[in-house]
Amino acid sequence: MNSDAAVLLLVDLQERLVPAVHDGERVVARATRLAEAATLLDVPVIATEQVPDKLGPTVEALAGFPHLVMAKSRFAADDDALFPPGRREVVVAGVEAHVCVLQTVLELVGPDRRVLVVADAVGSRSPDDEALALQRARAAGAEVVSSEMVLFEWLRDAAHPRFREVQKLLM
Repeated sequence: MNSDAAVLLLVDLQERLVPAVHDGERVVARATRLAEAATLLDVPVIATEQVPDKLGPTVEALAGFPHLVMAKSRFAADDDALFPPGRREVVVAGVEAHVCVLQTVLELVGPDRRVLVVADAVGSRSPDDEALALQRARAAGAEVVSSEMVLFEWLRDAAHPRFREVQKLLM
């Protein structure tokens, strides 16, 4: 992963949806870790909101991070207009893993785009659905990673000028 080529996509981490997700607090905490690191490393942060008039806005912990928020009714968020030019790595976090996250990943995977699903920053109401979604995403060509993998690969080197600030996010 390369922070210069990456964009962080936060899928539907919304006020009325997250509380229904198994271990939703963990999902939000890991997504927040990613968003904080992205901000430190100049990685654009994009969020989607599924029918926000019904499911509410992005959760408060993440609301200040996105450069762009896209409302949608389709389950997939595959609009190429979302992604800044030159950003061909999409790091994906969000809910629900087996619906909006998976359908987004399936539509984004392609020969000129690398899609990485952050396993500890996605969730579903059912852990079984989450596990199946990660398996299917991997089979479709997405890479399944952890939030720590993302942070350290974005840094590349302990000599990175933001290393200490990013490292603090892990504590």
